[in-house]
Amino acid sequence: MNSEQVALVQRTFRAAEGLGEKVAEIFYEELFAIDPSLRSMFSGDMREQHRKLLGALAMVVNGLNQPERVIPAAQKLAIKHLDYGVTARHYTIVGNALLRTLKKGLGDAFTPEVRAAWIAAYQVLADVMRAAAYPSQARSA
Repeated sequence: MNSEQVALVQRTFRAAEGLGEKVAEIFYEELFAIDPSLRSMFSGDMREQHRKLLGALAMVVNGLNQPERVIPAAQKLAIKHLDYGVTARHYTIVGNALLRTLKKGLGDAFTPEVRAAWIAAYQVLADVMRAAAYPSQARSA
């Protein structure tokens, strides 16, 4: 990611964050639309899950300029998600749900440049998380 992409992701995240928990609701609607079988991975209060999602996104987005802080947290999160049954293929599904959420939440502000910046950011995150959770499946650099 270059500095312009980091700035785009951070700026558009602030706009999406302004929607509050609605953005998390949209995300899970999109996630379950893409793969309804994932619904069974989530039990209990979805509002708490919404808060966790927004907190994790904020941590990653706000730390894009400090990867040395974000990477260890992302690695721990990936390992924790193994207990929930997350597989390597879920990272692609989550990425697609995130892009669909941003498109809905940002509307016309979700330009091709913004989309490309978010793809770059998510790819870095997903690669780090997959490598931590599934070291034998990690992509070669």
